Amino acid sequence: MRARGFTLLELLVALAIFSVLATTTYGGLVSILSQRAAVEQQAERLQALQRTYRLLGRELAQFAARGIRDEYGDPRPPLELGGERPGLEFTHGGWLNPVDRPRGVLQRVRYLVDQDRLLRQSWPVLDRAQDSEPVEQALLEQVRELRVRLLDENNEWHEQWPAAVLLPGQPAPAAPRAAEVTLELDDLGELRWLFRLAI
Repeated sequence: MRARGFTLLELLVALAIFSVLATTTYGGLVSILSQRAAVEQQAERLQALQRTYRLLGRELAQFAARGIRDEYGDPRPPLELGGERPGLEFTHGGWLNPVDRPRGVLQRVRYLVDQDRLLRQSWPVLDRAQDSEPVEQALLEQVRELRVRLLDENNEWHEQWPAAVLLPGQPAPAAPRAAEVTLELDDLGELRWLFRLAI
């Protein structure tokens, strides 16, 4: 009995079947990998949004009615919105000090948008010297705009705070009751958050 191998036609058919299976499998693998990358990117984006929401909410909830002196020695109110300074700037408590450094628990922060990024700036001291530089932290990417409105004790919304120009020696107005923060994002559109301030 003679040993019999594969014919050329059988080999060609087997190769054709294998190439069809390999192409199908490769296409499915590429699709799965691209979906996985998209899901991971969306998860990272959601985590960044959640971190920003929690940080901003915690700091607003610990708002402290403590004014500061700026780099030129001029008094600034505890909370500023609009005017010549961009973004939302305020003093908050609860600044953790795990290594027990000689400093207070109050911190001055500012939230603003610069080059499509939501930034958080913080100063190591409340009353600044001329060489005081803020520590800058990028919280979110792809941010078109940041809008903030503050609710006063009469339930009126303001896009600038203090709402009236303060005269020298005039006390700062009562702290706002709430802050409405609107973020315009390239990928998610408009997000609106409402935070209650400590009063």
